[in-house]
Amino acid sequence: MSIERVLKKEGIEIVEKLDTLTVNNIASNIANLLTASFPNLNLNQNDIFMRISRLNMYYAKLPNGISAKYFYKNTSIYFDYNLSKDELTDVAVHECIHYLQEKRDKHGDILKLGLCDYTDASLPGVGLNEAAVQLMAAKALNLPSESVKYFDISLHTNTPMYYPLECTLINQMAYLIGEDALFDSTFYANNNFKSEFISLTSEKAFYTIQKNIDLLIETQEKLNTLYSYLDIPDVGEGEVKKISKEIDTNKAKIKELFLNTQKIIFTSYFDNAINLTYSSNMIERYRNKLYLFKNLIGYSDGDTSYNDYYVDKMEALEKRYDINPSEFNSLAIVKKSFFSILISKLKLLFGLNAGTERVK
Repeated sequence: MSIERVLKKEGIEIVEKLDTLTVNNIASNIANLLTASFPNLNLNQNDIFMRISRLNMYYAKLPNGISAKYFYKNTSIYFDYNLSKDELTDVAVHECIHYLQEKRDKHGDILKLGLCDYTDASLPGVGLNEAAVQLMAAKALNLPSESVKYFDISLHTNTPMYYPLECTLINQMAYLIGEDALFDSTFYANNNFKSEFISLTSEKAFYTIQKNIDLLIETQEKLNTLYSYLDIPDVGEGEVKKISKEIDTNKAKIKELFLNTQKIIFTSYFDNAINLTYSSNMIERYRNKLYLFKNLIGYSDGDTSYNDYYVDKMEALEKRYDINPSEFNSLAIVKKSFFSILISKLKLLFGLNAGTERVK
């Protein structure tokens, strides 16, 4: 199939090619942003500039809701033709990271795109990769965090318009394992983040999370398609009811997928980590890390899984102290002033402030 037919199938209609000066300006801006934002990746600013400046970039008519798209089959970036030149850098960061994270074989065939495996037709890890790339883009652009609500889930995110649920989940993983490991694997398409997460949780946990995040994206795309059906003129009342019912089903599925995946993330890590708390300092680090995890949680009315889990783990830590208090002398004050009081007043500690609601 010719590239023109492939682009048409993707809903991309070229309007005009960007001039060299504009492309170079985008390349320079992004090279500066990435090298400044990710010093631990040891990026070469000039190399990044040269690579991006060689990309073909176009203004084009794109499917609704898409501002820019990197198309790996012809290593080109397409921007919505309504964007001004001043807006191009911001929307290009995500797409340029996609280009930079490619790993191809000697024949030019793509093997991996960051965390996504292109040797498997099902593209496992596509959701993880999209979320990780968006987190990198948000960090590079220094985007502020805000309170939002999607599918009855309240959360704080600096990517409210792009993969907010997926970004929240992988941000939780990065908090537990470390951002450096995540961004290294995302940019250089290696397995370091995957291996590290599995070593601190389990293979089952990682692959379930990966599959669920892929399914989240798939279900949201299906939901968008269903909404588009409602915009078709002369849709019958019976068909509208059928579509609306399917929309509600998919919304409920997205909510369930998110909450279940979130629970797997924190339980798989902290269930394993508690077995490594052999001193008062380790116990305090564990407690603090679990407590601060609440800032990354997506909350939904009626779901108390994190709060309940926190109580259980605080009680488990108290029992560990009781079993051998001589090893944890420094916890004597903690036992009286923290564990007992905190457990009895936990609901106050986990009060959730309602954020601005956005329905997707």
